[in-house]
Amino acid sequence: MQFVKDGPEVPERLLLAHEEGRVVFFCGAGISYPAGLPGFGGLVAKLYDELGTTPTPVEEVALKSKQYDTAIGLLESRVVGNRFGTRTAIAKILTPKKRMKNATATHEALLTLSRNGDGRIRLITTNFDRLFVKEIERQKLPIPHFCAPLLPVPKKRWDGLVYLHGLLPAKATAGELDRLIVSSGDFGLAYLTERWAARFVSELFRSYTVCFVGYSIDDTVLRY
Repeated sequence: MQFVKDGPEVPERLLLAHEEGRVVFFCGAGISYPAGLPGFGGLVAKLYDELGTTPTPVEEVALKSKQYDTAIGLLESRVVGNRFGTRTAIAKILTPKKRMKNATATHEALLTLSRNGDGRIRLITTNFDRLFVKEIERQKLPIPHFCAPLLPVPKKRWDGLVYLHGLLPAKATAGELDRLIVSSGDFGLAYLTERWAARFVSELFRSYTVCFVGYSIDDTVLRY
Protein backbone atom coordinates (compact mmCIF):
# COMPACT_ATOMS: atom_id res chain seq x y z
CA MET A 1 0.00 0.00 0.00
CA GLN A 2 1.30 3.48 -0.92
CA PHE A 3 0.26 6.44 1.27
CA VAL A 4 1.96 9.26 -0.67
CA LYS A 5 2.79 9.70 -4.35
CA ASP A 6 6.14 8.08 -5.19
CA GLY A 7 6.43 6.98 -1.56
CA PRO A 8 7.42 3.52 -0.35
CA GLU A 9 5.14 0.50 -0.58
CA VAL A 10 4.02 -0.43 2.93
CA PRO A 11 3.29 -4.18 3.27
CA GLU A 12 -0.21 -4.98 4.46
CA ARG A 13 1.17 -7.40 7.05
CA LEU A 14 3.12 -4.47 8.58
CA LEU A 15 -0.07 -2.39 8.76
CA LEU A 16 -1.91 -5.30 10.38
CA ALA A 17 0.90 -5.84 12.91
CA HIS A 18 0.80 -2.12 13.72
CA GLU A 19 -2.96 -2.24 14.32
CA GLU A 20 -2.39 -5.17 16.68
CA GLY A 21 0.29 -3.27 18.63
CA ARG A 22 3.10 -5.59 17.52
CA VAL A 23 5.32 -3.07 15.71
CA VAL A 24 8.38 -1.46 17.27
CA PHE A 25 10.17 1.39 15.51
CA PHE A 26 13.97 1.13 15.72
CA CYS A 27 15.53 4.51 14.87
CA GLY A 28 18.97 5.41 13.52
CA ALA A 29 20.92 8.54 12.64
CA GLY A 30 18.90 9.26 9.50
CA ILE A 31 15.95 10.60 11.50
CA SER A 32 18.15 13.42 12.85
CA TYR A 33 19.56 14.61 9.49
CA PRO A 34 16.91 17.38 9.24
CA ALA A 35 18.34 18.87 12.46
CA GLY A 36 21.80 19.08 10.87
CA LEU A 37 23.25 16.06 12.65
CA PRO A 38 25.58 13.62 10.86
CA GLY A 39 25.46 9.86 10.45
CA PHE A 40 28.15 7.69 12.02
CA GLY A 41 30.61 8.28 9.16
CA GLY A 42 30.04 12.03 9.24
CA LEU A 43 30.41 12.05 13.02
CA VAL A 44 33.81 10.38 12.82
CA ALA A 45 34.99 12.77 10.10
CA LYS A 46 33.96 15.77 12.22
CA LEU A 47 35.56 14.16 15.27
CA TYR A 48 39.01 14.20 13.65
CA ASP A 49 38.52 17.87 12.77
CA GLU A 50 37.31 18.73 16.26
CA LEU A 51 40.31 17.01 17.87
CA GLY A 52 42.75 18.56 15.38
CA THR A 53 44.18 15.27 14.18
CA THR A 54 44.21 13.09 11.07
CA PRO A 55 43.67 9.32 10.74
CA THR A 56 46.65 7.01 11.08
CA PRO A 57 47.15 4.40 8.32
CA VAL A 58 45.42 1.76 10.47
CA GLU A 59 42.49 4.10 11.12
CA GLU A 60 42.27 4.86 7.39
CA VAL A 61 41.77 1.16 6.73
CA ALA A 62 38.93 1.06 9.29
CA LEU A 63 37.32 4.17 7.79
CA LYS A 64 37.47 2.83 4.24
CA SER A 65 35.79 -0.36 5.48
CA LYS A 66 33.12 1.78 7.20
CA GLN A 67 34.13 0.31 10.56
CA TYR A 68 33.67 3.65 12.28
CA ASP A 69 33.45 2.13 15.74
CA THR A 70 36.91 0.63 15.23
CA ALA A 71 38.29 3.98 14.09
CA ILE A 72 36.91 5.67 17.22
CA GLY A 73 38.37 2.96 19.43
CA LEU A 74 41.80 3.49 17.87
CA LEU A 75 41.44 7.27 18.09
CA GLU A 76 40.47 7.12 21.77
CA SER A 77 43.57 5.11 22.55
CA ARG A 78 45.96 7.74 21.20
CA VAL A 79 44.46 11.23 21.67
CA VAL A 80 45.18 13.40 24.68
CA GLY A 81 42.38 12.93 27.19
CA ASN A 82 41.46 9.52 25.79
CA ARG A 83 37.76 8.61 26.19
CA PHE A 84 36.57 11.75 27.97
CA GLY A 85 38.16 14.14 25.47
CA THR A 86 36.82 12.20 22.51
CA ARG A 87 33.31 11.91 23.93
CA THR A 88 33.17 15.55 24.93
CA ALA A 89 33.93 16.34 21.29
CA ILE A 90 31.15 13.94 20.19
CA ALA A 91 28.68 15.75 22.47
CA LYS A 92 29.66 19.08 20.88
CA ILE A 93 29.26 17.71 17.33
CA LEU A 94 25.83 16.27 18.15
CA THR A 95 24.34 19.61 19.15
CA PRO A 96 21.27 19.88 16.88
CA LYS A 97 20.18 22.90 14.86
CA LYS A 98 16.61 22.88 16.13
CA ARG A 99 15.58 25.95 14.11
CA MET A 100 16.08 24.14 10.81
CA LYS A 101 12.86 23.42 8.91
CA ASN A 102 11.25 20.15 10.03
CA ALA A 103 14.13 19.49 12.43
CA THR A 104 12.01 17.21 14.65
CA ALA A 105 9.13 16.39 12.29
CA THR A 106 10.22 12.74 12.02
CA HIS A 107 10.61 12.45 15.80
CA GLU A 108 7.10 13.85 16.27
CA ALA A 109 5.68 11.37 13.76
CA LEU A 110 7.47 8.43 15.36
CA LEU A 111 6.20 9.34 18.82
CA THR A 112 2.69 9.13 17.37
CA LEU A 113 3.22 5.97 15.31
CA SER A 114 4.89 4.08 18.16
CA ARG A 115 1.89 4.38 20.48
CA ASN A 116 -0.34 1.29 20.50
CA GLY A 117 -4.05 0.97 21.20
CA ASP A 118 -3.40 0.67 24.95
CA GLY A 119 -1.48 3.95 24.96
CA ARG A 120 1.92 2.32 25.41
CA ILE A 121 4.96 3.76 23.63
CA ARG A 122 7.42 1.23 22.21
CA LEU A 123 10.26 3.08 20.55
CA ILE A 124 14.00 2.43 20.31
CA THR A 125 16.85 4.61 19.12
CA THR A 126 20.59 4.09 18.82
CA ASN A 127 21.08 7.87 18.55
CA PHE A 128 22.73 9.77 21.38
CA ASP A 129 21.15 13.15 20.60
CA ARG A 130 18.40 14.67 22.73
CA LEU A 131 15.91 15.46 19.95
CA PHE A 132 13.34 12.97 21.23
CA VAL A 133 13.75 14.46 24.71
CA LYS A 134 13.13 17.97 23.37
CA GLU A 135 10.04 16.87 21.43
CA ILE A 136 8.65 14.99 24.44
CA GLU A 137 9.19 18.07 26.62
CA ARG A 138 7.62 20.35 24.00
CA GLN A 139 4.48 18.21 23.87
CA LYS A 140 4.56 17.57 27.63
CA LEU A 141 4.20 13.84 27.06
CA PRO A 142 4.43 11.45 30.05
CA ILE A 143 6.84 9.05 28.32
CA PRO A 144 9.43 7.18 30.41
CA HIS A 145 12.83 6.50 28.90
CA PHE A 146 15.52 3.90 29.51
CA CYS A 147 19.24 4.38 28.91
CA ALA A 148 21.82 1.67 28.30
CA PRO A 149 22.75 -0.51 30.03
CA LEU A 150 19.59 -0.27 32.18
CA LEU A 151 17.07 -1.62 29.68
CA PRO A 152 13.53 -2.98 30.09
CA VAL A 153 12.47 -6.50 29.14
CA PRO A 154 10.84 -5.99 25.72
CA LYS A 155 7.66 -7.94 26.33
CA LYS A 156 3.98 -7.01 26.75
CA ARG A 157 4.35 -4.67 29.75
CA TRP A 158 7.19 -2.66 28.25
CA ASP A 159 6.31 1.02 27.85
CA GLY A 160 8.74 3.79 26.91
CA LEU A 161 11.58 5.09 24.78
CA VAL A 162 14.80 3.07 24.84
CA TYR A 163 18.19 4.67 24.20
CA LEU A 164 19.93 1.43 23.31
CA HIS A 165 23.41 2.97 23.01
CA GLY A 166 22.98 5.68 25.63
CA LEU A 167 21.86 9.32 25.75
CA LEU A 168 23.97 12.46 25.84
CA PRO A 169 23.43 14.13 29.22
CA ALA A 170 22.18 17.72 29.38
CA LYS A 171 25.50 18.56 31.05
CA ALA A 172 28.34 16.24 30.08
CA THR A 173 29.96 14.28 32.90
CA ALA A 174 32.75 11.75 32.57
CA GLY A 175 30.62 8.91 33.95
CA GLU A 176 27.67 9.45 31.64
CA LEU A 177 29.81 9.99 28.54
CA ASP A 178 31.74 6.83 29.38
CA ARG A 179 28.54 4.77 29.12
CA LEU A 180 27.89 5.71 25.47
CA ILE A 181 28.21 2.79 23.06
CA VAL A 182 30.40 4.35 20.40
CA SER A 183 33.75 2.53 20.07
CA SER A 184 34.45 -1.04 19.00
CA GLY A 185 35.23 -1.91 22.62
CA ASP A 186 31.84 -0.60 23.72
CA PHE A 187 30.03 -2.54 20.99
CA GLY A 188 32.00 -5.67 21.90
CA LEU A 189 30.89 -5.48 25.53
CA ALA A 190 27.27 -4.66 24.67
CA TYR A 191 26.78 -7.26 21.93
CA LEU A 192 29.46 -9.93 22.36
CA THR A 193 30.90 -10.12 25.88
CA GLU A 194 28.36 -8.85 28.43
CA ARG A 195 25.67 -9.18 25.71
CA TRP A 196 23.02 -7.03 27.41
CA ALA A 197 22.25 -5.25 24.12
CA ALA A 198 22.24 -8.54 22.21
CA ARG A 199 19.78 -10.09 24.69
CA PHE A 200 17.49 -7.06 24.42
CA VAL A 201 17.49 -7.14 20.61
CA SER A 202 17.03 -10.94 20.49
CA GLU A 203 14.00 -10.75 22.77
CA LEU A 204 12.69 -7.82 20.72
CA PHE A 205 12.76 -9.86 17.50
CA ARG A 206 11.04 -12.78 19.22
CA SER A 207 8.20 -10.59 20.49
CA TYR A 208 7.65 -7.89 17.85
CA THR A 209 7.78 -6.86 14.22
CA VAL A 210 10.70 -4.43 14.05
CA CYS A 211 10.62 -1.52 11.60
CA PHE A 212 14.03 0.10 11.05
CA VAL A 213 13.96 3.83 10.31
CA GLY A 214 16.98 5.97 9.44
CA TYR A 215 19.53 3.20 8.82
CA SER A 216 21.52 2.01 5.83
CA ILE A 217 22.24 -1.69 5.37
CA ASP A 218 25.94 -1.26 6.27
CA ASP A 219 25.32 0.63 9.53
CA THR A 220 27.40 -0.53 12.48
CA VAL A 221 24.40 -1.61 14.57
CA LEU A 222 23.09 -3.81 11.76
CA ARG A 223 26.52 -5.39 11.42
CA TYR A 224 26.53 -6.36 15.09
